[in-house]
Amino acid sequence: MFNASETIAILVGLLGLLLLLIWGYNRAKGLGKLGILAWLQSVVLLVPGLVFFALLMAGINLNLLAILALLLAGIGVYIYLGNLLRSLGYQPAKSKPIIVEEKPVLTAFSPIPPEDLAQIKSIFGIDTFFATETISYQEGAIFKGNLRADPEYVYKHISAKLQNLFQDKYRLFLVESPEGKPVFITLPSSRDPVKATLAEKNLAIVLIVATIFTNLEAASMLLGFDWFTQLGRYSEALPLALGLMSILLAHEIGHLLVARHYQINLSIPFFLPTWQLGSFGAITRFESILPNRSTLFDISLAGPVLGGLVSLIILITGLFYSNAESILQIPSQFFRSSLLVGTLAHLFLGDALKNSLVTINPLTILGWLGLIITALNLLPVGQLDGGRIILAIYGRKIARWSSLTTIVILGLVALINLDNPIPLYWAVLIIFLQRELERPSLNEITELDDPRAITGLVVFFFMLAVLIPFSPSLAQRLGF
Repeated sequence: MFNASETIAILVGLLGLLLLLIWGYNRAKGLGKLGILAWLQSVVLLVPGLVFFALLMAGINLNLLAILALLLAGIGVYIYLGNLLRSLGYQPAKSKPIIVEEKPVLTAFSPIPPEDLAQIKSIFGIDTFFATETISYQEGAIFKGNLRADPEYVYKHISAKLQNLFQDKYRLFLVESPEGKPVFITLPSSRDPVKATLAEKNLAIVLIVATIFTNLEAASMLLGFDWFTQLGRYSEALPLALGLMSILLAHEIGHLLVARHYQINLSIPFFLPTWQLGSFGAITRFESILPNRSTLFDISLAGPVLGGLVSLIILITGLFYSNAESILQIPSQFFRSSLLVGTLAHLFLGDALKNSLVTINPLTILGWLGLIITALNLLPVGQLDGGRIILAIYGRKIARWSSLTTIVILGLVALINLDNPIPLYWAVLIIFLQRELERPSLNEITELDDPRAITGLVVFFFMLAVLIPFSPSLAQRLGF
């Protein structure tokens, strides 16, 4: 059913997933019943997608009703486990408070003035966060201790006290230590993210101009000519190039609108031009500290949702208007390269896919390119939108593992499919520009609510449906 390269890719993916689940279970069991329930929630998020793709690869094509039933079952179990977790309530530390000196205990010299440090120490209390140790950290300090109430309540209560004492002089972060325990970190506001410099803004403008040119080149290649050797035909490529640029801008506008809602500043987008797709998208940095993981999730999700929606509308419009008089012909086997696009093509084009060449409207390819760009940015790695979403849902440790796993898979795909340079180019760009995780939010302990976690599952399901190809048997059954 599968050739050697497909079999290797599937086995590597399954092995990586199995190792991730085993690692998660070993980490969770040390936390008792709460940890096991949280681990089961993560497993439930993966099961519907795994079952769907396993059946699909085996040549079993589920109908829409079965897919919805599978998703609803997973969502139902996830919500049940979430309610069970909340019913257990937050369990405060059972260990007795450690008696410490009245003065802060420092393991090294702290850049914070001693009088400020003493006041910062006073904002903690036995009913919120009982600080047991103070450690110098960069230009600030780390406060270790025992969390005594719900993280969100504790953070709001303590940060309000810090605000009353120092206004905006210091920032307070509630994060997880390498040992997996909540700690507070205080840093001066001078460490806040900096705005883009004039040189960076000029670079962004150069990249935008370069992206316009690569969009024209990509559009002209779709139409069967090379724009750089036939500059006079720019008017033929311009409509498609503008369409591709509108998808890229829709993605960035999505980020911007939600960021403004939360009063978060974003940098000017740094577009990444490429000949094959027109652009890989854009790098957009946060120029404000994010308050929590929910804000990170919402801003990161907004771009792919709006860009993906515009791309999907363009794709469906192109398929709807595809007929024998359309100006573009492509091999029908191209539709095998994407589960989502191939399924939509089967619905709209039907028996036309049985021909070796399919005549389509150019908007079909334009929407397809937009979906690929959106899906590549949803890969769960580093500071890509997908990496930020994984960080928001699962936390920093899982995000690190997903980044490493994704980069390895991209490398394997590039080696297996040497005819397609896009995975290799994208992997190199990620390694050099986007591999690091997003900087911590002010409150990085409080987890997302169920609707956001479920939405994240749907988005990653969409990403896989765009990037994963049909198995040969299923493609044959559908007539490709």
